[in-house]
Amino acid sequence: MSAEQKIKGSTRAYSYNLLKEKILHLELEPGTKISEKEIADELNVSRTPVREAFMKLAEEELLDIIPQSGTVVSRINLKHVEEGRFIREKIEKEIVALACEQFGEPYRFRMEANIVMQDVCATQNNYYKLFELDEEFHQILFEATRKERTWKMIQQLNIHFNRLRLLRLSKDSNWRNIIEQHKEIYRLIEGQEKEQAMQMMENHLRLVVIEQDMLKEKYPHYFV
Repeated sequence: MSAEQKIKGSTRAYSYNLLKEKILHLELEPGTKISEKEIADELNVSRTPVREAFMKLAEEELLDIIPQSGTVVSRINLKHVEEGRFIREKIEKEIVALACEQFGEPYRFRMEANIVMQDVCATQNNYYKLFELDEEFHQILFEATRKERTWKMIQQLNIHFNRLRLLRLSKDSNWRNIIEQHKEIYRLIEGQEKEQAMQMMENHLRLVVIEQDMLKEKYPHYFV
């Protein structure tokens, strides 16, 4: 690979990652119209990597590229949210059942450190770091049960689900309830209480269902 190709590739990745972060953080709100030229000027890059980043984000359903009209940040699709939640619920109930049988010491240490940091982030109102820790909490379960590839697979289907979760955390969520559920899931795993752990995971992943109507009523322009 030539130096020029490396620079182009890194610029494309930079443009993609920054735009994705802005969308997920609601710095670019759902429904916002954006253009290649404006973004290229803002990031101080050429339009080609921005165009390629736009295409990738469109494939992930974060942007809607509308011919003869322009590009807008996609609104959160509640049908896709429910599909993502459904998949995670079905899979993660089985993951937590496996974790009750196999959860090695290194994963216990990581999980306990993760939960401590969740408490710290809640105290500091750092909702985005809390979201990252929430993701890591679930990822640890998949890694502890040797299902890393399954985790990567469901991440691809959870874009809209994760957008709603971030909105929930940043605007209206009872953070403490989420953290306490994490603690209870871990306690049940430690106690090898399989049925209770599976039920707790189901309850945990249905919090979004309970809260989404309230979020839609308060931020109707974010949804489709």
